[in-house]
Amino acid sequence: MNHTQSKALFSRAQERIPGGVNSPVRAFRGVGGEPVFFKEGAGAWLTDVDGNQYVDLVGSWGPLILGHAYPPVIAAITEVARRGTTFGAPTDLEVQFAELICATVAGVEKVRLVSSGTEATVSAIRLARGYTGKDYILKFEGCFHGAGDPFLVKAGSGVETLGLPDSPGVPKEVAGLTLTAPYNDLAAVEKLFSERKDIACAIIEPVVGNMGVLIPEEGYLQNLQALCRAHGVLFILDEVMTGFRLARGGAAEVYGLRPDLTTFGKVLGGGMPLAAYGGRRDIMSKVAPEGPVYQSGTLSGNPVAVAAGIATLHALRAPGIYERLDFIGRELEAGLRSEAKEANVPVTINRVGSMITVFFTEGPVFDYASAKKADTARYGRFFHQMLEEGVYLPPSQFEAAFLSLSINEPEVAHILRAARKAFRAVGQGA
Repeated sequence: MNHTQSKALFSRAQERIPGGVNSPVRAFRGVGGEPVFFKEGAGAWLTDVDGNQYVDLVGSWGPLILGHAYPPVIAAITEVARRGTTFGAPTDLEVQFAELICATVAGVEKVRLVSSGTEATVSAIRLARGYTGKDYILKFEGCFHGAGDPFLVKAGSGVETLGLPDSPGVPKEVAGLTLTAPYNDLAAVEKLFSERKDIACAIIEPVVGNMGVLIPEEGYLQNLQALCRAHGVLFILDEVMTGFRLARGGAAEVYGLRPDLTTFGKVLGGGMPLAAYGGRRDIMSKVAPEGPVYQSGTLSGNPVAVAAGIATLHALRAPGIYERLDFIGRELEAGLRSEAKEANVPVTINRVGSMITVFFTEGPVFDYASAKKADTARYGRFFHQMLEEGVYLPPSQFEAAFLSLSINEPEVAHILRAARKAFRAVGQGA
């Protein structure tokens, strides 16, 4: 493939944008080479600035569950934008949207709209601290909850891709208020809770997507929720990635959970910058102006983003949506396993619904330590072979791939043809 225009744009970008990108994982540091610059998306396909086309398995890192430029979402955005993009004042749409979220997700009795997943998670832990009067938070190794200071401790996503154990610029006093435990290790949490009574909340990705896909062991999330309740620790489910993706009611529906607080983003905004946090009425009533825990945002609940969110959630009401996503996921998973085996390339494939990761390692991958055993050099070679064959994967071993409803049997066949060549090239050391 010719990437002349992408190379020229990346050269220009590096002069004015740190690293040439506006989010680190986009820079291809995890796979080598230079990033592709895109100009258009339609359905399951992306077109780059050089005219090359790719089946998209990134989906803007999760939001585009319906595919690119889904007509009802574009129509909703266009109609509302004609009347004004933002007012900095209440609108009827945000009331409709809040009612829709609360009617859909277990345990969400009140909700506050914000503009990013990071804003949602940072606001949620501030609220948990304000509600409980405790300062410490518990997160889980490899879980990524955005780029807020409290979360850049043993984080996943771009932090892991770039090999940064923690981030400079986060004062040790702030980092010291974040406790960590291994994912899928309930005993570690029990020990921590028995030793400390100053923990405000535990926040977790129910299905981890930011170390690649890590799947909760049976009973883990339910027992973690029960432990939190028993010890007076608020249980925060970070559904920025899984919300409205694994099921209409998110991971809470799939695993039978009722968290104290939940954070949302990605699918919620239908491709627009929109996120939210919500939960129990007594906790959310502490948020200003109803309560003393302050949070605000200039563009929070802006009508264009909210219109996209409403259109997306309405589209996801259609019967069979999530069954279809799971079916395509199963077909892709089975095909990838078969092609890897045929090429004699050892891999572990983790999938939940429409989230999937091919780990280049033989053993099971279930936590931060086991994910770190993956062969990132092999993944990099696989990534570039797939790119040349017209498949856009996450440019990092430690990021989930996302399927959309626009991916059908022809796209799966295209992906698997590309994978056959890519696995063989990896197996031969290309």
